Amino acid sequence: MKRNKINWTVPKGAELTELDKKVLYWQNKGHLVPRRSLIKTPEQIEGIRRSGVVNTGALDLVAQEIHAGMSTAEIDQLVHNYITSHGGIPATLGYEGYPKSVCTSINEVVCHGIPSEEEILEEGDIINVDITTILDGYYADASRMFIIGKTSPEKEKLVRVAKECLEIGMEAAKPFCFVGDIGNAIQKHAHKNGFSVVRDLCGHGVGLEFHEEPDVEHYGKKGTGMLLVPGMVFTIEPMINMGTWEVFIDEEDGWTVVTEDELPSAQWEHTFVMTEHGLEILTH
Repeated sequence: MKRNKINWTVPKGAELTELDKKVLYWQNKGHLVPRRSLIKTPEQIEGIRRSGVVNTGALDLVAQEIHAGMSTAEIDQLVHNYITSHGGIPATLGYEGYPKSVCTSINEVVCHGIPSEEEILEEGDIINVDITTILDGYYADASRMFIIGKTSPEKEKLVRVAKECLEIGMEAAKPFCFVGDIGNAIQKHAHKNGFSVVRDLCGHGVGLEFHEEPDVEHYGKKGTGMLLVPGMVFTIEPMINMGTWEVFIDEEDGWTVVTEDELPSAQWEHTFVMTEHGLEILTH
């Protein structure tokens, strides 16, 4: 059997802990396991949790204010002001050249939509608002879907099923199971409801940086991908499409991801910490 690279190492002379024994068991069987640095300390988890409180407050504010006739630039201003007034930094602002403090993705836009004064919300739109906050050096990342007024039954179902996919993915994530278990559960539920799962983007480790290991794909096979170990912090953020799973990036802005067939897409996201009993949400 071909072995994966060794990630989990025990300091020379150190006594093996129960955690070491469990991780080394799977590593010795050839599975991908995390590096020790991906296991957050209680202090780090508490810092990420505090960042999550600010991030959630920003999303709650959007939920109160969002309406037809509002520009996505107004959403950006709301989020920016809320995060900065609570001592945080909007993580997206200036990240690899991204120009705004939030991502606003309407209808066929899968993710990374750039807020604009010209983009006005209309009755029947569905929109994903994706916010990442840095507070005292700790990152928290979450997004929600909003339905503007009354929309079609098909869009309503898409938004509902996308949220169910997040919840089902969360339930599938157990300590000492694998990232692939999450993707497998999400893919089954999406397909059962006639939808597809975007494959070109994924969830990710988060906390001390914007993007860390592991990649959390929302499709795949059980028993594959990285071992899930207590203390790991990561997002699950399934992007569920009404039509094909294939996407393209808008050439004009280099950021906006759109469904290939331009049918609607929906996404929900939380930041989680793996505990000995399962996932805990850090972005309520």
